Amino acid sequence: MTGVPASAAGGTGRPAPGGKLGSAAVNQASLWNIANILTMIRLVLVPGFVVLLLQDGGHDPVWRAWAWAAFAVAMITDVFDGHLARTYNLVTDFGKIADPIADKAIMAAGLICLSSLGDLPWWVTIVILARELGITLMRFWVIRHGVIPASRGGKMKTLAQGTAVGMYVLVLTGPLATLRFWVMVVAVVLTVVTGLDYVRQAIVLRRRGLAEERAAGLPGTVRQAAPESAGGSADEEHGASGASDTSTKGPAAGSAR
Repeated sequence: MTGVPASAAGGTGRPAPGGKLGSAAVNQASLWNIANILTMIRLVLVPGFVVLLLQDGGHDPVWRAWAWAAFAVAMITDVFDGHLARTYNLVTDFGKIADPIADKAIMAAGLICLSSLGDLPWWVTIVILARELGITLMRFWVIRHGVIPASRGGKMKTLAQGTAVGMYVLVLTGPLATLRFWVMVVAVVLTVVTGLDYVRQAIVLRRRGLAEERAAGLPGTVRQAAPESAGGSADEEHGASGASDTSTKGPAAGSAR
């Protein structure tokens, strides 16, 4: 026993037991963190919200109040799961995929149900859902060039949409019914404006990424053209390096050639 590890002594040794298998176990364990659990709760709330909203034909104030409670919980968990994931480094591949799906699912369920009940014009639902689907597809279009950070307008849009849909879920009359109409107007305007701004940023990001890729390819082209433009300088460089190799390696190196 020399006390020297096998790798340091030049031996191959056996693979460390905590290699890829160990890291995979850690990644699987990290799936069950508080941020992902909140996301899972939000996914489970989607069908529950729909059932509560459509009970007794969808116009019972009590059932709709329960549906609003489920919707409110889903919106609150949406705020906290992302914050917890970023603050405590709980970001996982599952969370990256499931979180936006849960967000879109609860909002889409609310809009479609409200429009099917006749409480919300279908064009509002179509505009909002088309925007959300289009932006999601655009993210995949530019993801290799970078990520567009969330803007203040986007956060205001999410808040306005959640508030407006929540107010439409409740059975409101009088001034509150008028108020929810104008909240929905603000939500639709923010949806369209922020969507157009996201498209603009995506186009700029993609153009910049393509320009950087082209620029990264230019040095290789210049280096290939260098021997022609520099005449014998490249040959001299190879000759110098060859001489250096010969001088350092000695006769054995020369005979090897």
